[in-house]
Amino acid sequence: MAKSSSAAPSSARLVQWLGLALLVIMADQFTKVLILNSFQYGDSRYVTSFFNLVRMHNTGAAFSFLAGASGWQRWFFVVLGLAATVFIVWLLRRHGHQTLFATALSLILGGAIGNVVDRLLHGYVVDFLQFHWSQWYYPSFNVADSAITVGAVLLVWDELRRVKRN
Repeated sequence: MAKSSSAAPSSARLVQWLGLALLVIMADQFTKVLILNSFQYGDSRYVTSFFNLVRMHNTGAAFSFLAGASGWQRWFFVVLGLAATVFIVWLLRRHGHQTLFATALSLILGGAIGNVVDRLLHGYVVDFLQFHWSQWYYPSFNVADSAITVGAVLLVWDELRRVKRN
C-alpha cells in the first residue's frame, strides 16, 4: 500500500510536467500555423526597429547546423528528438519533485517535440522570430527554440544553486 501512495504523487507530478510540455507544443504549433497561413517563404514584416516576423525553413539544427546536408539530417534530428523525449520523461519520473529541474526539462521536452513535429510534417522547422540590430541579424527561431533555451538556462541555474548549497 505504501508503494501506491508514493507512486500517486509521482504520477501526478509527471502529469503536471507533461502538461507543461504539452502547453509548449500547442503554443509552438499554433504560432507556426499562423505564420504558415500568413506568410510565404522568405517574407518578412517589420514590427519594431529591432524585431521582424519572418517565415524561414530550417532543415538543420540550431543556427542551421547541417542545413546544407542532403536530407539525412531530417531523420537524424527526428531520432535525436525522440531519444531526448524518452530520456527526459525518464528524468521527470525520477526527479519530478525537483520543481526547477522538472520545469526546465518540461520546457526542453515541449520544444524538442514541437520541432520534431515540424520535421515530420514539413521536413523542416518553421522559424519566424527575428531580432536584429543595424545590419546584424540573429538567426530566426520559434517558440520551441525559445522554450529549449529557457529550459537550458533554468538547468544551469538549478545546477549552480545545487553547487552553492553543497
